Amino acid sequence: MEARDAIAASGLAAGTPRPRLEAARPRYGERVIKALLALCAVLSIVTTVAIVVSLVGPTVEFFREVGIFDFLFGTNWSPTISPESYGVLPLVIGTLSVTLWGLIVAVPVGLGAAIYLSEYARPRVRKLLKPTLEVLAGVPTVAFGFFAFSFVTPVIQDIWPGFLGDEPNVFNAGAAGLAIGLLIVPIIASISEDAMSAVPAGLREGAYALGASKMRVALRVVFPAALSGVVASIVLGVSRAVGETLVVLMAAGNTPNLDLTFSESVQAITAYIGVVATGDISTQSLEYNTIFAVGLLLFVVTLGMNLLSIRLVRRYREVYE
Repeated sequence: MEARDAIAASGLAAGTPRPRLEAARPRYGERVIKALLALCAVLSIVTTVAIVVSLVGPTVEFFREVGIFDFLFGTNWSPTISPESYGVLPLVIGTLSVTLWGLIVAVPVGLGAAIYLSEYARPRVRKLLKPTLEVLAGVPTVAFGFFAFSFVTPVIQDIWPGFLGDEPNVFNAGAAGLAIGLLIVPIIASISEDAMSAVPAGLREGAYALGASKMRVALRVVFPAALSGVVASIVLGVSRAVGETLVVLMAAGNTPNLDLTFSESVQAITAYIGVVATGDISTQSLEYNTIFAVGLLLFVVTLGMNLLSIRLVRRYREVYE
């Protein structure tokens, strides 16, 4: 050790240059990549701000004629039918109704698929099933809407009377919710499976060493350790369900309803925007400004869900060495 120190000291004394940690030549390609990534980040922020700005102006014009309290807590929504009423609560309830039935399907199916792929499936089966499941996320939403209207609704109408009484409407929240549930299953399953697969193998091995079964390891060890990713996947799925338009428009109908119903027609916020924003209403009218008011409300709700997701992820995040 002393000889090594002496040699190093003699080398420094003789003027031997120290090794440089920086690159000898500037890496222009790396700088270009950093600039492009920064541009993408700035572009996303600018786009978000532009959306907010485009919504705020007409929304302010709308609230000059309609009170905010009447808009948020009114129970009657009929902006295009005399006498006009602008209580948005029926649209909010319709959106929540469709989202609720969708989550009843998507959460257990998505988490079940994630647990199977992460803990039970063999590597070959996982390589086959996971891409197949993710392909479902690429199916156009209009196909899900047609599937809900032409297949799910007739099945519900055949099954429902034998168990629960009167036949459901042709347009109903249940069919739209089931289709939306299938639509967000890949989101929940894929993100949850990634979170569970990231759990260190040492936790599993320790649980097996204590005599735990595979089911107990999956539910008592892996699932709690991956809870932050699971919560994030569910909140992301909720945001996707809240913002869905075509499925709700084609399967749920356009009847404002204050009940969290399964068999009745409802009107969601996105469905109303899709129906009214067709050019049949004057762009200077109060009815046209309702599009921006409910659109801003939908934006705020989605933003709140994303903030909630970030908070929950930070709260339940597990860090492993």
